[in-house]
Amino acid sequence: MGRESPAEKALILLRTRLCDPNFIFRPLCESSDSNYSKLKFLVSSSITEACNNSILLLGPRGSGKIAVLDLVISDLLQEYPDTITVIRLSGLLHSDENCALKEISRQLCTEHQLLFSKMASFDENSQFLIAMLRECGLAHKTIIFVLDEFDLFALGKQRLLYNLLDALQSVTSQAVVIGVRCGSAFGKRVISRFSNRKLLFLPPSKEDIQRLLEHILLLPTDSGLPTDYVVEFNTKLQNILADERFEEIINTYLNIDSTIKDFLRYLFRSVSNMDLQSGMLLLENFKTALSNIQRHPKMECIKDCSILELYILVCMKRLEVKEHNSYNFTTVMKEYKSVHDSFQTSDYYAKNVCLRAFEHLLQRGLIEFIDNRGQNQSVEYRPVKLLISFHQLHQGLKSYRSCPAILQKIMDREK
Repeated sequence: MGRESPAEKALILLRTRLCDPNFIFRPLCESSDSNYSKLKFLVSSSITEACNNSILLLGPRGSGKIAVLDLVISDLLQEYPDTITVIRLSGLLHSDENCALKEISRQLCTEHQLLFSKMASFDENSQFLIAMLRECGLAHKTIIFVLDEFDLFALGKQRLLYNLLDALQSVTSQAVVIGVRCGSAFGKRVISRFSNRKLLFLPPSKEDIQRLLEHILLLPTDSGLPTDYVVEFNTKLQNILADERFEEIINTYLNIDSTIKDFLRYLFRSVSNMDLQSGMLLLENFKTALSNIQRHPKMECIKDCSILELYILVCMKRLEVKEHNSYNFTTVMKEYKSVHDSFQTSDYYAKNVCLRAFEHLLQRGLIEFIDNRGQNQSVEYRPVKLLISFHQLHQGLKSYRSCPAILQKIMDREK
C-alpha cells in the first residue's frame, strides 16, 4: 500500500465511494423535502408516538429506493438502538404465505434470542407474530417490516398482507410496514388494505446530478494525498464540470438511462479510464465511457445498413414524431417521397427496390410487424413498428461514415 502513487490512491478512493450507497445518497438527503426526510419522519413518528404506519416506496429499478430506506433505518438504529426490530422479506423469495410467516418468525426469534421451530404451522406462526407485536407494543418497541418486490406479495389470496395490516389495527401493536416496488399500479384490493402514503422516486434533477458529481469526484483535503496533487486534481475537475462539452456528454447519457444506479455505473467506467501517469481525470475519460455504453446490437446493425435502408428508418421515425400510431410500407413510401420532394435528394429509388430494403430491415430485426394476424396480407400493407429509439437511430447515423448529411439534418430537426 505504501508504494502506491497518489493517482492510484485517488482511483481507489473514487471507486470505493462509487460502491458505497451511504456515501452516495447522503447529500441527496439533506433537503427537508427529500424522500429520506419524509420517510424518516414517518417511521420515527411511529417510534416516538407508539403508533402504526404503512407506506409504499415507488420508482423504477435503480432509482435508490432501497439505498434511501437502508440509510433511514441505519440512522434510526443509531438514534433508537434498543427500540427497533427490522424484518426484511423479498417477494422473489417469500411470496408464499407459509414461507413468509416462517421467515418472519425466524427473524423475530433471532432478534429476540428465542427458540425457532421449523415445524410450526401457518396458524402457529401467525399467532406467534400477533403475540410478538403485542409484546413489543407493550414494551414500546417498534417492528419495521420491509417488503421488497411488494407487488409479488399482492398476488393470490394476499393472506400475508391481510395478517400484517390487520395487526396494524390493534391498539397494542407498534409496527411499520414498508412496501418497495418498481411500478405504481395496484389492484383495488391492495389499495383498500394499504394506507395512501406513497413516496415516488423520480430521476435525479440536473441540480442533483451536479451535486452528486462534485460530492463523488472531488478529492478531500484530509485524504492523506499530497496537498498539491489534490488542489490540481480538483481544479482540473471543476474545469471539466463547467465545460459545455461535458454537459452535453452527461445529457446524452441521461437520455439513455436516467436512474442513479446506472449513472453511478457510468461514473465508475469513467473513473476507471483515468490515466495513472498524469493522475488526472480528463474529458476523454467520460467520452470513452459513454461510447462503450452506447454500443448496442441494434446500433451495430445500423452500421451495416444501406443508404436506402437508412432513409426508410428515418422516414419511419418521422412518422412516429408526427404521432402516426400505425403505419406500413405504403405509408413509409409516401413519407419517403415527401422527403425527396422537400429536400430534392439524389437518393431516390424505385418502389420494388425500396420493398427489398424494407424486407431486409425486417430480417435484421430493426423493424417488426405489430401482430401476426395479417400473415396472409401483403407485406406492403401490414402495420410495422420501429425497434430502435430516437436516440439510438440518431447516434447510429452519426457513427455511419457515409451517412447523407440530409438524414442528419432531418434527425436534428426532429429533436
